[in-house]
Amino acid sequence: MKVIICGAGQVGWQIARHLSRENNDVTVVDNNPELVARATETLDVQGVTGFASYPDILERAGAEDANMVIAATQSDEVNMVTCQVAHSIFAVPRKIARLRAQSYLTAVYSDLYRSEHLPVDVVISPEREVAKKALRRLNSPTTFDSEGFLGGKARLLGIRLSDECPVLNTPLRQLSELFSTLRALVVGIRRDGTLFAPEPGDQLFAGDQAYVFTHEEDTARTLEIFGKTAGEQERVVIVGGGNVGLAVAQELEKSTRIRARMIEFNRSNAEVAADALRRTIVLHGDGLDIEILREAGVERADAILCLTDDDKTNLLASVRAKAAGAKMATALINDPTMSEMMEPLGIDAFINPRATTVSSILRHIRQGRVSGVYSIGDGEAEVIEAQVLSTSPIAGKAVRDIDFPEGAMLGAVRQGTKVVRPSGSTKIEEGDAVAIFALAKDVPEVEALLRVSVDFF
Repeated sequence: MKVIICGAGQVGWQIARHLSRENNDVTVVDNNPELVARATETLDVQGVTGFASYPDILERAGAEDANMVIAATQSDEVNMVTCQVAHSIFAVPRKIARLRAQSYLTAVYSDLYRSEHLPVDVVISPEREVAKKALRRLNSPTTFDSEGFLGGKARLLGIRLSDECPVLNTPLRQLSELFSTLRALVVGIRRDGTLFAPEPGDQLFAGDQAYVFTHEEDTARTLEIFGKTAGEQERVVIVGGGNVGLAVAQELEKSTRIRARMIEFNRSNAEVAADALRRTIVLHGDGLDIEILREAGVERADAILCLTDDDKTNLLASVRAKAAGAKMATALINDPTMSEMMEPLGIDAFINPRATTVSSILRHIRQGRVSGVYSIGDGEAEVIEAQVLSTSPIAGKAVRDIDFPEGAMLGAVRQGTKVVRPSGSTKIEEGDAVAIFALAKDVPEVEALLRVSVDFF
């Protein structure tokens, strides 16, 4: 597949890394020669320096026979014009644009993206994706990560293990024996900063971060077994009233049991939020000011979401809130290297907008039989959800007979309407849906097992 990625920033670079690793023909376009050089020097991609919306630049990038254009520059307008040029001049079949401005995303204007107007096949909104992620964090307060798969019937939980975890120092194979009816499976462990797919004889230790696939109905029991409780969130404080914070507050207002308060430093943003919200109290002030935090009721809060556009503000506000009595704190962190500070600072979870946006774009890129892709950490691993084809090497085989790479594990299988925890004797049939955890280096081999690369379109 030939793909042109417009914008070589954090998101564009990550997408290029994913696609080039899978032997796609990738060209990166950016008007910053340093970003283009970084991409071409570190990845197996071609680079073109220039403005992505210019026809001659797209022609140099190979738009005449490209299968897809992904417009992910910092400018909404450049992204939209790039898709228009790719469609009108080069007839590129598929066009994806990242758009931030909420006005472009209003449902009543959705006709704007029809082929006879602005031909954008898929619109990705980072703010909306991050807002959805923040809401999922609230629904799973004792985990540092949570994502649904297989039609919402399976869930990947990221659980940080404490000294109180009842199953420490227990070989993983024994967990299946001890809890034979529990539909849960440990597919990944991060220990001392290194993520790996565990063997049946591996044990869990305090301080580990475990990635666990579980049936949605078994989520509460799974958390209990790993030493966590699934409490309900009723009092929520939101720091940051921009697009993300406002979207989260609007969703929370749909729940009658949740009472939310918002703190926003910018007066005009606070006024916009106050006009848009019905039940949420909006306070104008600094989220780092302990008096403002107290006025928002942080000492009684079940959770605080720090969603400003400044990483340091989010980190410090989370720390102050936890010190003041908030039960759980989640911080929006753009710089993934800061995630290492979460545990020492006592912050429960973080949201990485880049990883969230990358996951969303990959989900739309991998058409055909791949229905979901979730990026873990800073591109360390992926969870791939796909339907098994008759031509797939795994079709008709028992799990024990499938040659999965060392860094990959089958997390869940949907057979018809039933989701099962896979065991060695589980037979994978054509039409089944599978969710597979794979370290980044092993993704191409997993793709080959699924035989999806020839079925993208």
